[in-house]
Amino acid sequence: MIYDYILVGAGSAGCVLANRLTEDSATSVLLLEAGGTDETVPDIYDPMKAFALAHTAVDWAYTTEAEPHLNHRKIDWPRGKVLGGSSSINYMVYVRGNRYDFDHWQALGNDGWSYAEVLPYFKKAENREYGASAYHGVGGPLNVFEPPAINPLTEAFLEAGEELGWSRNDDSNGASQEGFGTFQSTIRAGKRHSTAVGYLHPVMHRPNLTVWTDTLATHVLFEGTHAVGVAALKDGCEEQVWAKKEVILSGGAINSPQLLLLSGVGPGEHLQQVGIRVVADVPGVGENLQDHPGVFTYHTTKPYFSAFGDLAASGNAFVKTQSALPEPDLQLIFGPFFLPPVQGNGYTVIVVLATPQSRGRIRLRSSDPTQYPAIFANYLAKPEDGEKFIKGIQLVRRLNQTKALAAFYQAEVYPGAQLQRAEELAEFVQAFYHTVGTCKMGQDALAVVDEQLRVRGTASLRVVDASIMPTIVNGNTNAATIMIAEKAADLIKATSTVLR
Repeated sequence: MIYDYILVGAGSAGCVLANRLTEDSATSVLLLEAGGTDETVPDIYDPMKAFALAHTAVDWAYTTEAEPHLNHRKIDWPRGKVLGGSSSINYMVYVRGNRYDFDHWQALGNDGWSYAEVLPYFKKAENREYGASAYHGVGGPLNVFEPPAINPLTEAFLEAGEELGWSRNDDSNGASQEGFGTFQSTIRAGKRHSTAVGYLHPVMHRPNLTVWTDTLATHVLFEGTHAVGVAALKDGCEEQVWAKKEVILSGGAINSPQLLLLSGVGPGEHLQQVGIRVVADVPGVGENLQDHPGVFTYHTTKPYFSAFGDLAASGNAFVKTQSALPEPDLQLIFGPFFLPPVQGNGYTVIVVLATPQSRGRIRLRSSDPTQYPAIFANYLAKPEDGEKFIKGIQLVRRLNQTKALAAFYQAEVYPGAQLQRAEELAEFVQAFYHTVGTCKMGQDALAVVDEQLRVRGTASLRVVDASIMPTIVNGNTNAATIMIAEKAADLIKATSTVLR
């Protein structure tokens, strides 16, 4: 079987590419997905069920290795294993990142990736219910919803931020990111609006698009250093499929580097250690792993306040710990709820490191494609990350003492007043599931792809997903991943050539 393009991974990026590349009826595309269809899992569509999707059949259910700076805890890393990928199991937050993120990518030698050049792709993807603006689009495949009203606790959180000197920001995806506001979400008519819903399902009828679910790609097929196809396990049997133009990996920051390594593209010494023939010695494959770590803080409300019944995170703030910073370095996520095992009435404020400095890596355990790779997140490896966490927790405590929140606030129940120093963070830091960076774009020795997202040392092979981010964007990563795929579709159409 021969196709123009073979896409590996039907997640946030893969669904976008499947849609855009098949707009030309003369272009044939095969989309491979290790998981099943989202349409048979009703909980995916219910925004209130997002927390229940981890450790189910639609989750890869990854776990890090014992984290040396977190008391050797192993941290769960849910990732979507279903059409729509992690956009089908995430918390539906629509945050693009800071304009500085993309201008920084450009400054690192990635021409075409400045904020001004990627903004049109954010707008192209978007159908903003509030209408178009200089920063927002309408008519795109991805619905972006902004709640019309907020509950009293969330309003108090926003007022507390203003009391401490930050501005109210009604659109952190607009002219400025900094300040206190509410979330925009990928929801339509009360249901999750994943890339499977927005991009893939509307075009499944196209005769030039073939989708194989429950199909695990095991390695890329090469002739020399030219990618010419993919081997995969489908219905228990190995299939080989061939690409006339390109093979494109969109498996995400874990699966894409894993597949490159299994295919002989990566650090030569590591590949030899696990018995894989080296096709291209690319040292950066699996390096530069980044995530946004977070600390959940829980606060009870005074007895005469009842629960507000809102299980969605609604308040969102981006703040700087130092005014001279080029962008905010902390994100605060507010929700008028508790998560088990904490009981009672209250609210949660999650302190998130928006610009973490620690870096991890992905490595193979063996040449077996069915064995999960080893994930070394390396949280808090850089002391400055812990120091910023403490500043963030101290900020939350200051917010609790403002006039706005003091009317509700009773006590901090977790992590508790005993947490005062960075050295005490090890038991409280959690993953935030924003994994990026392991096939980074750039010009340096650890760059895996160039600014066209072509894998170095190879031909006819690209990576298009969150793994290409050289540095993590400031905030939740799904919107930026979709933008990357929108831009990549144009790059591919402009530069791809027939191989066979």
